[in-house]
Amino acid sequence: MSEYDLLIKGGTVVTGVDVIACDVGINGEQIAAIGTNLTGARTIDASGLLVMPGGVDSHCHIEQLEPDGSIHEESFGTAARSAFAGGTTTVIPFAPQFKGEPIGAHLPDYRARAQKSPIDYSLHQMVTDPSEAVVFNELPAIAAGGVGSFKVFLTYDPLHVDDGQYISVLEAAKRAGAVVCVHCENYEAIRWRSEQLLKDGKTQPAAHAWSRPKVVEREATYRAIALAELVDTPIHIFHVSCAEVAEEIARAQARGVKVTAETCPQYLVLSGSDMDRPGKEGAKYMCSPSPREAADHAGLWAMIRRGVLDVLSSDHCGYSFAGDKGKWLNGPDVDFTRIPNGIPGLAARLPLIFSEGVVKGEIDLPTFVRLTATNPAKRFGLHPRKGTIAPGADADLVLWDRERKVSITNARMQHTIDYTPYEGIEVTGWPVKTIARGRVVMEDDEVTTEDGRGLFLKSARTSAN
Repeated sequence: MSEYDLLIKGGTVVTGVDVIACDVGINGEQIAAIGTNLTGARTIDASGLLVMPGGVDSHCHIEQLEPDGSIHEESFGTAARSAFAGGTTTVIPFAPQFKGEPIGAHLPDYRARAQKSPIDYSLHQMVTDPSEAVVFNELPAIAAGGVGSFKVFLTYDPLHVDDGQYISVLEAAKRAGAVVCVHCENYEAIRWRSEQLLKDGKTQPAAHAWSRPKVVEREATYRAIALAELVDTPIHIFHVSCAEVAEEIARAQARGVKVTAETCPQYLVLSGSDMDRPGKEGAKYMCSPSPREAADHAGLWAMIRRGVLDVLSSDHCGYSFAGDKGKWLNGPDVDFTRIPNGIPGLAARLPLIFSEGVVKGEIDLPTFVRLTATNPAKRFGLHPRKGTIAPGADADLVLWDRERKVSITNARMQHTIDYTPYEGIEVTGWPVKTIARGRVVMEDDEVTTEDGRGLFLKSARTSAN
């Protein structure tokens, strides 16, 4: 009988399809065997613990350059610490493009930053200015280099694209074998609503939610799907906030349109009323689309159980609350339209979904693994290397104490942002050990990282791969 370099012994292994008591044998950076009575040169006792694939967070903003020249506070180094602390071992952040510039103006710089990453990563390529050169020269080359997804915004200054530009990106993705990821909100409707609110003197963070009701997300989702159906290009809808929007996706899926979708913990835990907290506190909860109301959480869980929403990402986009950067980079007393919206969530993602989903009976264990690891890995061309426990897969594992109760605090998140919107929420279920490519990177909340150890993962989605 072979002896493995590392043996995870005595745990309950959970994949996207099975729950089974067995051991996991690891050689080097890969899983070599799953079975019983295995032996190892080193052994980790997983008795009483769940052994699950390391999480794949397919939507997070890390060390991202902004049009004004600023860079997101979360570096690849601090993002890795936070991800490992929460049981995530793979991330997919965004390489930027700005209007009036080719993608190549900033992609080499971003790739150089990413090479220092301690955590394995793939990339989404943002497209904000799909000029002829971008569509016919740059995007095919980027896809051939292993980036299998292009991101477009249907709202936001100065990032949004109009319908014609969106169609051109869909065409480019179809030729390259890539998927288009879409932020769905109606740009003109939000602009009109925001102007009306400001005229009425409503400048506080709560007005952010009032400026973008469900209908502006629902309309843009329908439009994004219809145009993708026209071009026959697969799309992935980011951060669905409510069941009404998911219904548009369900109808399209029923008629065979190539559309998939995700939601995030903030839409299952937070609500729009959080932005109505005293003073400036509401800014801590601002993200887009806005969290809806507590009554909407049940509808989202129902859509998750139906499989309409089959990925749960963090949409980690952190801006610190204190100081003159982050939320207040445009000044301390600006109206809601000038407060950067986005919230941190890398480390909180898995514990919140486990506690709210598995512990409360909304989903079972294999569904949890599919939502947080297997499905995002498949969607973006990283499976079976990532997102599963099987011979030949990377030895990315999280050992999980399903009984442990923890109160979320910002210190536990281990990100660089100075707050968490989930402060004080008690969760049941917590990661006690994270293993990334065969190496223990977190044990009992103590994280170890090594700059440059993270690998760039080429997507298998594109026609060039």
